[in-house]
Amino acid sequence: MHGLHLTADLHDCRCAAHWLLDGEALGAACVDAAESAGLQVVGELFHAFPATSQGPGGVTATVLLAESHLCVHTWPEQRGVTLDVYVCNFGGDHSAKARAVMESLETLFKPQHAERHALQRGSIEAETA
Repeated sequence: MHGLHLTADLHDCRCAAHWLLDGEALGAACVDAAESAGLQVVGELFHAFPATSQGPGGVTATVLLAESHLCVHTWPEQRGVTLDVYVCNFGGDHSAKARAVMESLETLFKPQHAERHALQRGSIEAETA
């Protein structure tokens, strides 16, 4: 069950507003990023939240991958985004593909500031024990 889990918190995104508001557009961009990186999409769910007194509603885009998942949450009132990409490396190392997805989405959102984290989950040794 070893794999790479990448997260990023994007602040002050300078992208066009529809990337933070339009669930279908954002979802299509997520699917395209995953497929362009060579990952296999097996399911998807995109949800746009309604506007509130605090501002426009954000979007959650989830893409299920044969290799694991990709998830994006937007906060348009803060011009913020969180990204989450996890790939299992069973049968091959998909780490470079996960990094390519993150790079593609960060480029889309154009953040002024990003906090990135990478976590190696599981280990090869634990699987062979």
